[in-house]
Amino acid sequence: MANITKKVSWSSRADESGAAGEGTPLLNGSEQPRHSRQVQLAWWLTVRLTAVTPEESLDYDNIENQLFLEEERKMSYMGFRCLEISRWVVCGLIGFLTGLIACFIDIVVEQLAGIKYQVVKENIEKFTEVGGLSISLLLWAVLNSAIVMLGAIIVAFFEPIAAGSGIPQIKCYLNGIKIPRVVRLKEGPMIHSGAVVAAGVSQGRSTSLKRDFKIFEYFRRDTEKRDFVSAGAAAGVSAAFGAPVGGVLFSLEEGASFWNQMLTWRIFFASMISTFTLNFFLSIYHNKPGELSNPGLINFGRFQGDSVAYNLYEIPLFIAMGAIGGLLGALFNVLNYWLTIFRIRYVHRPCLQVMEAMLVAAVTATVSFTMIYFSNDCQPLGPEHTEEYPLQLFCADGEYNSMATAFFNTPERSVRSLFHNQPGTYNPLTLGLFTLTYFFLACWTYGLAVSAGVFIPSLLIGAAWGRLCGILLATITPDGSIWADPGKYALIGAAAQLGGIVRMTLSLTVIMVEATGNVTYGLPIMLVLMTAKIVGDYFVEGLYDIHIKLQSVPFLHWEAPATSHWLTAREVMSSPVTCLNRIEKVGTIVDTLSNTSTNHNGFPVVVKVSGSDEPPKLCGLILRSQLIVLLKHKVFVELARSRLTQRKLQLKDFRDAYPRFPPIQSIHVSQDERECMMDLTEFMNATPYTVPQETSLPRVFKLFRALGLRHLVVVDDENRVVGLVTRKDLARYHLGKHGLEELQLAQT
Repeated sequence: MANITKKVSWSSRADESGAAGEGTPLLNGSEQPRHSRQVQLAWWLTVRLTAVTPEESLDYDNIENQLFLEEERKMSYMGFRCLEISRWVVCGLIGFLTGLIACFIDIVVEQLAGIKYQVVKENIEKFTEVGGLSISLLLWAVLNSAIVMLGAIIVAFFEPIAAGSGIPQIKCYLNGIKIPRVVRLKEGPMIHSGAVVAAGVSQGRSTSLKRDFKIFEYFRRDTEKRDFVSAGAAAGVSAAFGAPVGGVLFSLEEGASFWNQMLTWRIFFASMISTFTLNFFLSIYHNKPGELSNPGLINFGRFQGDSVAYNLYEIPLFIAMGAIGGLLGALFNVLNYWLTIFRIRYVHRPCLQVMEAMLVAAVTATVSFTMIYFSNDCQPLGPEHTEEYPLQLFCADGEYNSMATAFFNTPERSVRSLFHNQPGTYNPLTLGLFTLTYFFLACWTYGLAVSAGVFIPSLLIGAAWGRLCGILLATITPDGSIWADPGKYALIGAAAQLGGIVRMTLSLTVIMVEATGNVTYGLPIMLVLMTAKIVGDYFVEGLYDIHIKLQSVPFLHWEAPATSHWLTAREVMSSPVTCLNRIEKVGTIVDTLSNTSTNHNGFPVVVKVSGSDEPPKLCGLILRSQLIVLLKHKVFVELARSRLTQRKLQLKDFRDAYPRFPPIQSIHVSQDERECMMDLTEFMNATPYTVPQETSLPRVFKLFRALGLRHLVVVDDENRVVGLVTRKDLARYHLGKHGLEELQLAQT
């Protein structure tokens, strides 16, 4: 997914509470034994620290300290209404800008692809009769490599996080994981681009461009920003596929855990604005102003006529195709996993990554040219042919090479051709060879240091073997030519292949239905995607989940492991926990934050009852980022008493520093200031979420996932802090009881 610079096992990293994962006690109270060399290697292959390893989690629950409550109480009803209107305005801007970006991408891709294919086509036609087609092959390979080299250099040397589709990263962000630079200004496919636009617009500034427009300052916190990033991702899906409803469901399925009706409407609004903007400007570009016939970048065309219908007895065939898609998807994911491992070990330098991307581009052109050159699948070129760049090559006059239609085109046009071309356009051998070669080329391509996804290649692979299934059914069954329309089966195959690779169900069903403009295939597509997911999950996880694990990201799924009821908060929490007193010495705070052996980001605040010998009890929770701001502004008790402070600290000071708070090393504290005291009462969250230490893991998981928590304090019967649960603590136990038993057995 990105540049890999370190290879460290995830379990050796410190949690947000600062406790190391290896020292977490098991149920019997004993500590986990250290890994053997073999288990360490296997563990390293599964989870590693990468260049984009998250530094900390995100706060999707508002920090209700005194400053926040005072601001909310002072705000009038009209003020809240203005904020709600501002949220709608921001979502509208997100949709509009995402649609503009999609329009720009569509025009540029169409122009560049047109130039490339036209130049190569003219060159091939020139040298077909006189000989010297090797020059045409060289030209094609050079053009491919040059374009890919530009994109790879930008990714490998400047923005590694832009590699891939961006969906795993956005999925992690919506899940509550802070991956550095994930929503910074960069190149990327539409879903990632929409999220980047949303992050910038909603904050009213761009840290990449170093511009602050002093607007939307209220939204500068994780809670609000996440909602807008969800809208941006939905707008990106809508612009890519012309599927606004699918975009909303995509945001819900790929990471959202707590939603409300108004938020859903705002996300849908952003999706609709994105689609409308793309439609409107593309209609102007095509000299048809006002004709809104281009709902998305990827237009599969509408299925109309008799080919739309399907019979009851075809449903088992569709389910069987779903199973095939699940098997092929599992194979694709396994091959890509081991290929990614190989890249991590041997292709980790930026120059090597650029060279690999160029090699893949050149090999793709060579394979495509070879397949076209040796193909004898010649089809008549009718007066209403839909081929964009038909190649005659060695075919007779008035005919074109059918293999070239699949290879010598942009992938989305090839998909549309497989969906809608008349029966007889392709012969079975052409489709079989194309499926085989494109499958391995797509597997090799995903994960390169370029901004490229897997949606369209997966659809193209599935459409090819799906159309092949339709042709074979029409051949071997009576009256098959009547009901076994190859375009219909190409659509089912495309859904099966994509579902088998990414394992999306609800959102992908709606996206496919909206992209094809026909709800008739809703049930078959749903059954196919469910079957593909069930079959694929039996062998291996989805592609995005695999790459999330390869990033060593503590991703939390919808539910706790089914066999985790035997675990309690006491077993999963990190302990001991560094606590701060409600009135703490500045030097102690600086030393705690400067301790490089831990990575504390949340500190329980305790208070001791005066005149009592009882241990301190919990009274709040404060974050590292808040303490940094307090130290920066010298919010010390002694200075406040001597009236040396210019003004009272406000929430605006925290929002101005968000989201990249300065490191503790940049804060200068003199020796005299170290002896001062800091009162945390006004700034700490006085009502943090707590659980007793005997709370079951599934209940802890539900609280953490549903409320979007970052820290969950574990207390005893007397409200004394005994531990702290973070998402890394929960992710450590994702295997459940049986998985842990197997891991312990392997360790011994």
